[in-house]
Amino acid sequence: MINGNTLIAMGYTPGKWFKEALEYINSNDLSDEEMKDFLMQFKTIPKMELHQESIPYAMNIKAENELEESNVQSVKNTMDLVMKTPTVVNGAVMPDACPSGSKGTIPVGGIVVTKNAIHPGMHSADICCSLMLTDLGKVNPKEVLDVAQNVTHFGPGGRDRHTQFRFPTDLLEAFESNFYTNREEIIKTARAHLGTQGDGNHFLFVGTSKATGNTILVTHHGSRGVGAKLFKRAMQTAERFRKTLSPTTLKQNAWIPFDTEEGQAYWDALKVIRKWTKQNHICIHDAVAEQLKADVQDRFWNEHNFVFKEGDQFYHAKGATPIHTPFSKEQDERRLIPMNMAEPILIVKGKATDTNIGFAPHGAGRNVSRTAHRRTKEAMTNEEVFAQETEGLDVRFFFDKIDVTELPSAYKNASQVRSQMEEFGLGEVIDEVLPYGSIMAGDWERDRPWRKKRERKHEK
Repeated sequence: MINGNTLIAMGYTPGKWFKEALEYINSNDLSDEEMKDFLMQFKTIPKMELHQESIPYAMNIKAENELEESNVQSVKNTMDLVMKTPTVVNGAVMPDACPSGSKGTIPVGGIVVTKNAIHPGMHSADICCSLMLTDLGKVNPKEVLDVAQNVTHFGPGGRDRHTQFRFPTDLLEAFESNFYTNREEIIKTARAHLGTQGDGNHFLFVGTSKATGNTILVTHHGSRGVGAKLFKRAMQTAERFRKTLSPTTLKQNAWIPFDTEEGQAYWDALKVIRKWTKQNHICIHDAVAEQLKADVQDRFWNEHNFVFKEGDQFYHAKGATPIHTPFSKEQDERRLIPMNMAEPILIVKGKATDTNIGFAPHGAGRNVSRTAHRRTKEAMTNEEVFAQETEGLDVRFFFDKIDVTELPSAYKNASQVRSQMEEFGLGEVIDEVLPYGSIMAGDWERDRPWRKKRERKHEK
């Protein structure tokens, strides 16, 4: 008669499954070999421990003043912990890097390469944050900005039923074919948020090509509430795996093994979200072109918050532009890197090296938080800061409330980022979109009831 002690002696960890397994073994009078084969399904998977030392990674960034020294050190401290995650095999940091979240969270401007594992926390909730460029020919830039202001949608939530864009049939079928995305609340959000841009650093930018003089429209946003809902589900799945596979791994670095049903489905779900986000850009660009009766001369796009696969390795880019062409095979080699509303958007190309591992910066980045930057401007009104930093530009906020944390001084020095791109081999600038003007959400929360209540309390 086989009992629990027999199984323990064979190396199995006691659990609820013992009773059922013992009943099956004894009632079927299994031989030793048959019993071993049956018990294989209950074999405990060895726990994956953190690497004792951080996996080496490339620091394509350097501090050029005291403020940047603090930022770079913070980036290094958090990246060192990320690189101890058991699945990690390589990584890199871009010149626009800055911390994001608690220590041990991948920084903005970080790339982490893992083997056979997708880490939702390493691409963040803003899945497929991306840029799209449309060349509108010799159209007046002011006309483009005026039309775009009536076409686009910033802020929380989505469009009402009367202003929603048509949802493509093939896109709906893609959502319905995946168990992560085939949920009523996700599809409902996908319909409402199509053709919307959110808030924060997302923008609609109008300028002219330095090379051709043509008027250029560029939009920057991610997958909105659609991606956020998928991210939440994915983190729940990853946490279940973390508890079994690697309890010592930080929760934000939990992963979904690619060789599982969940892993395959999540990889497909990411591609569905990527398709939705591209269509999100297209809706806005096509609507602007149609109202202007302008012929589209050229168009391309690229994501900078996503996961890219090569072989059994997954490249998690949190705010990093892929310049390795195989990462996005259906696109050409051109990529977009914005700096701030007063600086040109760079059009670049490049190739993978041992140090850039296939990526370039995604923008100028920040040295300090929004709150810290706001404190540096307390001696001036928002209107004074705005006038000083946007002189000569047509800059608009969708909610008519200036957000000083999105003005040029909130970001790193653009010329320094460009010089470090050249120094570290992070892409070649082949054209620039010179700024005419832009639209951003603005400080839409300023008049929120909870904020006014807090301000009244503070005044007392």
